[in-house]
Order: sequence, then structure tokens, then C-alpha cells
Amino acid sequence: MAAPLVLVILVAVTIRAVLFRSSLAAFISERVEVVSPLNSWKRVVEGMALLDLDVSPYSGDVFHETPLIVYLFHFLVDYVEIVYMFTDVLTAVALYLAVKEYNKVSFKQQKLYLELNKYSAGSIDLLRVPTEMHYVPLKVAIFYLLNPYTILSCVAKSTCALNNAIIALFILATVKGSPLLSAVFLSLATYQSLYPITLFTSALLFLLQRQFIPVKMSSRDFWLFTCQYSSLFLGCLTVLICHSFFLLNSWDFIHSIYGFVLSVPDLTPNIGLFWYFFAEMFEHFSLFFVCVFQINVFFYTVPLTIKLKEHPMFLMFVQLAIICIFKSYPTVGDVALYMSLLPMWAHLSRFLRNIFIVSCMLVVCSLLFPVLWHLWIYAGSANSNFFYAITLTFNVGQILLVSDYFYAFLRREYHLHHGLYLTKKDGTEATLVLK
Repeated sequence: MAAPLVLVILVAVTIRAVLFRSSLAAFISERVEVVSPLNSWKRVVEGMALLDLDVSPYSGDVFHETPLIVYLFHFLVDYVEIVYMFTDVLTAVALYLAVKEYNKVSFKQQKLYLELNKYSAGSIDLLRVPTEMHYVPLKVAIFYLLNPYTILSCVAKSTCALNNAIIALFILATVKGSPLLSAVFLSLATYQSLYPITLFTSALLFLLQRQFIPVKMSSRDFWLFTCQYSSLFLGCLTVLICHSFFLLNSWDFIHSIYGFVLSVPDLTPNIGLFWYFFAEMFEHFSLFFVCVFQINVFFYTVPLTIKLKEHPMFLMFVQLAIICIFKSYPTVGDVALYMSLLPMWAHLSRFLRNIFIVSCMLVVCSLLFPVLWHLWIYAGSANSNFFYAITLTFNVGQILLVSDYFYAFLRREYHLHHGLYLTKKDGTEATLVLK
């Protein structure tokens, strides 16, 4: 498996290197689908320029990245293209290793459930086999490295690529069963963009299962491990924030980063749901609706955790998708991360209902984004309603995609425990309806 992965990496790096040297690089770096006010490279350059002048990067309303990012690129600015290519490769390798380890864990769990007779004898066709799982890690790496969304983010030098790398390392640390590294990378991801804090529950559940299954877990063990992991996470996050304060000798970055993310003052068009709605909103209603919009990212964590408490990896996948859909400043780089994990759930394909329609929606919307932007901004033959309409369609497509996989996952789990072919009491074939 190493040789195909190396080949994919070489192809991906070559594509990025060619695009970096082409005239398209400047065009891509301006695309509102690829960069946002939070992760634009131009704003990072502005922050570094202010830092060189001994002015706080957060004194104005331009720079909204974290202090560690501006100091990192301050030293690596001459090698920025190499940094971004390396970051994408690191993300792909981390996802490759994480999926490879997860396949081992899930296969062991499947074997354990068979020994405990938790699966129905009539569900043998639904069981995963090693030959089927063998190429899944490579497919995940390919889905990430050769995804047009990932390539565009890399060429635009969007700091979303760094966020993806941190989340990928967090997933790897969690799957490997390392509470310390998992907490460190989760705190880094939360420090960077706030929303990954919702991944705390899925990581905790996965680590608990790795720690105590098949041994029965007591209530004392549960709370002790939860407190330990929570302390590690909060401790690392506190260290990062305090270190940022010592670098700048100011707390201004908290409002400029997290206040900016939560209050959504910059209504530059993007592929998210916020900008158009709040551009049309009366000022005295905006605070209420900002709270309503922002709560979507965090609210779904509770019911999903309750429903998927025995399947934390799928919970993590769904949460990544929800973050991408409902965050205030999303880009296509965020979409690329959770979509790269779709090969992990290839065994759900027989239960997917709308995958062809949804795929067509996402592809068509991706192609129409620059067209409608040109008609609105340059040709003047359209208006913002056109661009927002395609944005809504794109997000509806993402919601349908996640909903379809969620339905397929629940249906497969039901059939695993009750058999693939269901019958009524009178012996006739039954229809499964999930509500």
C-alpha cells in the first residue's frame, strides 16, 4: 500500500506546484468560495506587515487569524508554498493512518459482536470483510489529495489547510487511543477556529470504548476518565491562549478571532448561510438571529451523541459535516475534509437513496459558483439573489448527503441486529420505516 500512496502524493504535489507557478494562482486566491475573511492569505500578509512595524495585528479589522499562525508564517514566509504542500500531504497521511487503524478496531469489534451473538444470523451479507476494507485508507488519501476543493485551498494558500491538518492529526491520535495527543490536537483545532470543540464528545466516546471495551466500564471509571480528558483539553487550550497573550502582551486577539467568528460582522459573500441573511436583516434583530444561527453547530451535538454513542467515529464524521455547513465563514476546504472520509462508509452504499441526485447537485453548484459570481459582480446582469440561491442549493445538497448517509448507517445497524430480510407476523415481507 505504500507505493500507491507515494505515487498519489507525487501526483498531488506536482499538480499543486504547476498551479502555484501558473497565472491561475492569483485568480484562485481571490475566489470567495476558496478564501474567507478568516483564512485569506492576503490578510495573513497584512498581519505580518503590521507585526514588522511593531503594531498589533489586531489593532484594525483586517487580521483574524491566531497569533501562533502569524508568528509561524513570519519565519516561514519564504517557503510558504512548500509549507502548504507539506500540510496537505501530512493531512492525507494522517487520515490514511487513522482509517487504517480504525478498520482494525472496527473489524475486532465486529468479531467480538459475532462471538457475543449481537448480530442476527440473517445479516451475514452486511458484515465487512478484510478484502473490502483493504483499499479504503488509500481511497481516503486520494479523495483528499486529488479533490479539486483541496487543491484550490492549497493554491490559494488558505489557512483552512492548516486547520484540516490539525483535525486530521486529532482524528489519528484519537483512533490510536492516545488521550494526551488527542486533547492537544483538539485544543489546537479549537484554538484555531472554535467550532471543533463539538468534536470533544465523539473523541471522548471513542477513547472510552478503546479503554474499557470489552471490559465492563463502571460509573467511577467513566467519570474519572472524562475528568482526565477534560482537564487535558482545557489545560492545553489555556496554555495556548496564555502563550498568545505573552506573544502580544494583549488580549485583543480574543475578540478579533472568536468574537469575529461568533458575531459575524464581515458579510463578504461565501458558500455559507450567514452573509446574505444578515445583509438584509434589520440591525435590532441581528443579535437574536446570530444566536439562532450559531446554535445550530452546537445544538445537534447532544441528540447525535445520544443516538450514536456506540459509533463515535461516524458521529465525528457527521459533526465535521455539520460544522462545515453551519459555521459562519465556510470554504470549500472545509467541505473537502469531511468528504474525504466518504470511502470509510462505502459499505453503506446499498442503503443510500439519493446519492446520484446529491452528487449532481454538488457538482453543478460547484461549476455555477464562479459563473453566477461573474454575472453579479462583473457583467451586472444578475444580483446577489442569484449567488445566494446557488449557495442555498449547495448547502441543501450537503444536508441531503449527510442525511442520506445517516439514514443508511441507521438502517444497516438495524438490519445487523434484526436480519436483512424482515417479515411480518403473518410471514409476508415487511417494510422498514425509520422515524
